[in-house]
Amino acid sequence: MGGAVSAGEDNDELIDNLKEAHYIKTELVEQAFRAIDRADYYLEEFKDNAYKDLAWKHGNIHLSAPCIYSEVMEALDLQPGLSFLNLGSGTGYLSSMVGLILGPFGVNHGVELHSDVIEYAKQKLDFFIKTSDSFDKFEFCEPSFVIGNCLEISPDCTQYDRVYCGAGVQKEHEDYMKSLLKVGGILVMPLEEKLTKITRTGPSAWETKKILSVSFAPLIQPNHADSGKARLVHLPPVAVRSLQDLARIAIRGTIKKIIHQEAMSKAGDGLKNPPRFKRRRVRRRRMETIVFLDKEVFASRISNPSEDNNNNSEDMEEERLEEEETKPSELKPDPPVNFLREKVLSLPLPDPLKYYLLYYREK
Repeated sequence: MGGAVSAGEDNDELIDNLKEAHYIKTELVEQAFRAIDRADYYLEEFKDNAYKDLAWKHGNIHLSAPCIYSEVMEALDLQPGLSFLNLGSGTGYLSSMVGLILGPFGVNHGVELHSDVIEYAKQKLDFFIKTSDSFDKFEFCEPSFVIGNCLEISPDCTQYDRVYCGAGVQKEHEDYMKSLLKVGGILVMPLEEKLTKITRTGPSAWETKKILSVSFAPLIQPNHADSGKARLVHLPPVAVRSLQDLARIAIRGTIKKIIHQEAMSKAGDGLKNPPRFKRRRVRRRRMETIVFLDKEVFASRISNPSEDNNNNSEDMEEERLEEEETKPSELKPDPPVNFLREKVLSLPLPDPLKYYLLYYREK
C-alpha cells in the first residue's frame, strides 16, 4: 500500500508532501511526524527507500506506508492524557509518534507477536530517546511493548480511549476489537479491505466510518496445537507516576517556559527566526512542438529568439545558483540548538542529576 504522494528527499519533505495531499491535516499530527525521522526505523541497507510513500517489510519487520500512518493518526483524534493500545505494534514507529501527543500522563501500550520485532522496537525507542533533539521538544509517553497474539488479550484487561490494529481484521473478530474500547473511545482498523474508524458512543452504540481502501495482511489466528490452551496476553498495569518522575516532568516544563519567554523577548527586539524549509526552485523546460504535415509527423522545436535569450539567461542563472548550493558547507546554516539541553547542562547540579533530567541522553 502507498504511493499516494511523491517521494521526499528527507523526512521534512515527505511530511510536506503528505500535507499538500491532505493526508496530514492537524498541527499535532504534523509535529509528531516531523519529530521522528522515518529512516531511523529502517535497516541501514534499506534507508534509501525511507522517504517513499511505500510500505516496507523485511522478515518480521514491517512499516506501513506514510499515507496510511497519516490517515490513522488523524482518525485517532489523539489528545494529551489518553490511553492508547497498538495491536501489532511492530517497530514502535507509530507508538512513538502517538506518545509525543499523549504526553507524560497518557498510557501507551503495544502488543506484538514476534519477539525479535519487540527487541527491534526497544532498540529504536532507546535510540530516539538518547539521541534525537526532537525528543526534548515534547513530554513523552513512553510505549511499553508486550509479546503475544492480540486476539488473546486477557478478558480482565482495562479498556482504552484509543485502539489501533495494524493487521487485517476478519468480520468475526470485530466485536472482540470493540470490547477493548471505552465509551467515547475510537478504534481504527482494516476491516474487510477498508481502513475503518469506529467510535463507541454508548455501552452498545457505535458509529462506523470507512476511511479508504487498504490491503493489509490478515491477523494471525492463535495456534493452540501444543497445549490446547490459550496463552493469555496480560497488558502492563496502568501505573502511577513516581514522585521522582513527576519532579523531572515539572522541572523540564519550567525550563521550557523560561526558554520560550527568552525567545519571545528576543523576538520583541526584532530578531527573526530563520526559514524552516528550504526554498524549492522550479526549473523551466523547453517545450517540443509536434507538427503534422499531410500524413507525416515531424517533431521540431519552434522557438522565439527573444524567448531563447531569456531562457538562456535563466538557465545560466539556475546553473550559477546550483553551483552556489554545492559549495562547501561553510555557507549552510548551523544545525538548530537544543536549548533545553544547554540549559540543563548549565545548571549547578551534579552530573548524574543533569543526565536524569535529560533522560540519560548521550553527548
